[in-house]
Amino acid sequence: MSALPADFPPGEGPAAKVSVSLRAGNIRAIRDRVGSRGFSAYVDAAVERQIERDLLEEALVANEAQAAPIPQEFKDEAAALFREVKSSPELQGE
Repeated sequence: MSALPADFPPGEGPAAKVSVSLRAGNIRAIRDRVGSRGFSAYVDAAVERQIERDLLEEALVANEAQAAPIPQEFKDEAAALFREVKSSPELQGE
């Protein structure tokens, strides 16, 4: 991978070509959604979302270290709510 001209925060800076390996099923699913022309933008947005999730997880760990761990019942409630929203008919195209 070539060096970039400067440091940029996630989601910023010029586009740069890199080579990545993806599973065939993921490639097909992306192309089905956005076609070949939107492929790079789709993957770039997915990477940015993952970086945001990583940063949120790091903030949560730091917060728990400073304050106190989040009770398991709250974690379970949040996970159940996420599963419910994720499986809602509106998101399933029904």
